[in-house]
Amino acid sequence: MIRKTLMSWSSGKDSAWALHTLQQNPAFEVVGLFTTVNEEFERVAMHGVRVELLRRQAESIGLPLEIIYLPFPCSNEQYNQRMTDFIDGAKCRGIDCFGFGDLLLEDVRRYREQQLIGTGIEAVFPIWGTPTDTLPSQMFAGGLRTVITCLDPKKVPEHLAGQELSPALLAELPEGTDHCGENGEFHSFAFDGPMFRHKIDIRIGDIVHRDGYVFADVLPEHG
Repeated sequence: MIRKTLMSWSSGKDSAWALHTLQQNPAFEVVGLFTTVNEEFERVAMHGVRVELLRRQAESIGLPLEIIYLPFPCSNEQYNQRMTDFIDGAKCRGIDCFGFGDLLLEDVRRYREQQLIGTGIEAVFPIWGTPTDTLPSQMFAGGLRTVITCLDPKKVPEHLAGQELSPALLAELPEGTDHCGENGEFHSFAFDGPMFRHKIDIRIGDIVHRDGYVFADVLPEHG
């Protein structure tokens, strides 16, 4: 039986590659994307990506995008209530699975699985356990292109904000840095690859320091 699936969409490389992996698996039918967004700033938390660019990604992928708006600041109770409402709605629509792009953080995986206990919806992790030192090479070979939108300057040189992820950039990372940023070193925005029907034209705007992080504002090239 084909399992109707919604993909948790962060706008970055891991969720994009997880989506691509699910799309190659005939046991799953990905029917939509969902994203949590800070309702005050209209951006994806941590990635700092604008809602307009999320919509452009979804249009290029060819899937509907559902946005779960979160207040700022957002308490655990508020977050859990809005997610519960979303999960209840997904269940009513016959969704069987939520897909996630997590790779190795056990506590994050457990949290996602616990959120879905008793709902009839299963959490699936299509790229879980893929070695993070070799996964970027797979992504590059597959045509995925992505830029760094946020980084922790205590872990990654701040001049890399706004740059495209590449073998040369990975070679610049300090020793011990996870090449997929799984320890919070950096976050990204995917703008081209096999999951997209067409490339999303972007340019890099302001580079800003906020709350101990460095953010690169990604803007649509046109419009």
